[in-house]
Amino acid sequence: MISSLRLDNVDLSFGKKQILSNVNFTCNTGEILAIFGRNGSGKSTLLKIMFGTLKPNKIELYINNNKIEKISTKNKLIAYLPQTPFLPRDITVRRIISMYFSDGETLDKIFYSPLINKIECQKFGTLSLGEQKYLEFLLIINLSHPFILLDEPFAMLEPLYIESIKDILTKSKNNKGIIITDHYYRDVFEIANKKIIIKDGVSHEIINLNELSDYGYIPLRG
Repeated sequence: MISSLRLDNVDLSFGKKQILSNVNFTCNTGEILAIFGRNGSGKSTLLKIMFGTLKPNKIELYINNNKIEKISTKNKLIAYLPQTPFLPRDITVRRIISMYFSDGETLDKIFYSPLINKIECQKFGTLSLGEQKYLEFLLIINLSHPFILLDEPFAMLEPLYIESIKDILTKSKNNKGIIITDHYYRDVFEIANKKIIIKDGVSHEIINLNELSDYGYIPLRG
């Protein structure tokens, strides 16, 4: 059973600009790991590295303490929700869901998810950005991959969608390891078991909201 992901010594630079220099963390199934950092700190870049679509200068990735020599999207260990929509615009929601899944249990789980019934007959391109992101989230979180990367899943969503996603994530972590980055830091803090912040290319473990101020992510409190 796959139960542990460990990332060590991630290093990435673009020319003379150092983006990531010393990022380390562990995420186990049953956990939600939150990654915080200001815009440009390398959060999205880090997720792309882990997913295998961006090659760093250096990385050590371990699954169940076994080093992964080549990170690939084909190994079906890590699924990734990017910030920008990726589904075809001219296909209906119902057909898209059926393209992703064939087993009845998963299909029912998605079709009967909150807020899906009102959009299932619409084409993806006609949905609002929030509806698009919510649908893509449902597809990614229901994949069989043991580890899920979520890049700003709450952005542009109405509160009703955010609460639904938080509820689904809390239930899904029972058999998955979830890594999330989002500027809705209060919502993320509410559901995350572990938190780190990236500053100047280095990861730091944090425990409470006040530390987000200490690292300059949010304004100092009076």
